[in-house]
Amino acid sequence: MLCKRLASTSAWTLPPTIRQLLSSGHEIGNRVQVNGWVKSVRRQKNVTFAVINDGSCAAGLQAVLHNSQLKGVTNGASIRVFGSLVDSRGKGQAKELQVDSIDVLGECDPEMYPIQKQALQVDYLRDHAHLRARTDTSAAILRLRDSLMKALHRFYEKHDFCYVHTPILTSSDCEGAGETFRVTSSSCPSDSPYSPSEVADAQSAEFFSKPAYLTVSSQLHLEALASSLARVYTLSPCFRAERSQTNRHLAEFWMLEAEWAWTRNINDVCNLVEACVKDALAFGNNEEGERRVLAKGVSGYEERLRSLEDVKGPEPWARMTYTEAIAELEKYSASAASKAHPFQFEPMWGRTLQSEHERWLSEVLIKGPVFVTDYPSTLKPFYMRSNDDERTVACFDLLVPHIGELAGGSLREERLDPLRSRMTALGLDTKGEEYGWYLDLRKFGTAPHGGFGLGFERLVSWVSAIENVRECISMPRWVRKMLL
Repeated sequence: MLCKRLASTSAWTLPPTIRQLLSSGHEIGNRVQVNGWVKSVRRQKNVTFAVINDGSCAAGLQAVLHNSQLKGVTNGASIRVFGSLVDSRGKGQAKELQVDSIDVLGECDPEMYPIQKQALQVDYLRDHAHLRARTDTSAAILRLRDSLMKALHRFYEKHDFCYVHTPILTSSDCEGAGETFRVTSSSCPSDSPYSPSEVADAQSAEFFSKPAYLTVSSQLHLEALASSLARVYTLSPCFRAERSQTNRHLAEFWMLEAEWAWTRNINDVCNLVEACVKDALAFGNNEEGERRVLAKGVSGYEERLRSLEDVKGPEPWARMTYTEAIAELEKYSASAASKAHPFQFEPMWGRTLQSEHERWLSEVLIKGPVFVTDYPSTLKPFYMRSNDDERTVACFDLLVPHIGELAGGSLREERLDPLRSRMTALGLDTKGEEYGWYLDLRKFGTAPHGGFGLGFERLVSWVSAIENVRECISMPRWVRKMLL
């Protein structure tokens, strides 16, 4: 009996999606079932044309219905239709569905429906995040996310990286910036059957016996795994209590992070990042239907597509040191051209590059992506490997036009004594539980290694020409704003 059940299950399949039906693999004349939401209704004398979309692609399937079948068929309603796939006699679609029968599964009052057909403001859609994906542009962005993510996974699988899952709860602040969310338990010890003394102990104790935080980066955990698996990566959520109200920051975002052993040169890390981003640009944004939707709904999208054609070509991306970048910024700041467009923050060696500096380097000076390497050690976290000059560290930021910083990475300090000295100088605990394990990695079979982190929403923003990363994720969270 069990064998028979397994055999019958192996032949099971889902009904085809509209994307599959519109592909060349489905023959004209076949009777099919289509599930979806009504996007538009156009009534004529004898028949009505309803465009159905199931979210599988940008295109909808035009369904031809008898006027007697229209009860409940309104914009936004969910329906199931049965009919024959035929060649379309109208313009704009190759196939259409001659409907035999229809079931309205979920009615939608057209007067009350918040997602009307006219253009809707960004802030309005943010306030209706639960329905935002019903709009063509938002749905296209989510499918673009899916496409880019699949392309990144394919790239790292091809290069024999192991995809790993790292903790969301952590006891350390990887970046050392203090922008963490602290996690507490919602359980109420006073409702428990414990004695008063036990309740007092429970109320004063941490759930994990020490403070816990939402992760700001998976890097330290990835380093631990890379010390055994050699090549590891993750694409997972990160959380930062970032109060910036810019178009580049979210409190919850996704980050691609990779670590691998045996690399000794920061240029190798840059090469990997460049290769994976170019691969994602080539294979993660090639759906013609999605491009048409974004071209219609996003200002500047077609121009962005043209600029990305040059970016993903064989020409290597520009590279310059932080010192060289500061020299170029200072030169511009002292020039006559800067009088019309001055920097708000004066560039100076030893200071952080501001967003305006990053965009000037990528948009004006280089006119494309640029890796800025070898920053002063005082500007970077403790784990980055010191260069021979002992003033700078072997690191990079990848700057791209319209975004600024897209990715950042470094060689990690694999030598025990320099790492411990650096941590001690910064007041970090080198003997306790918080970082003692990190030093253990240098005591037992340490190996040269490096890695990076890439902001996934920023990649989506760059590819799509969407100006704000809040539109590049399904349910955005930022300071003082968390719906759903």
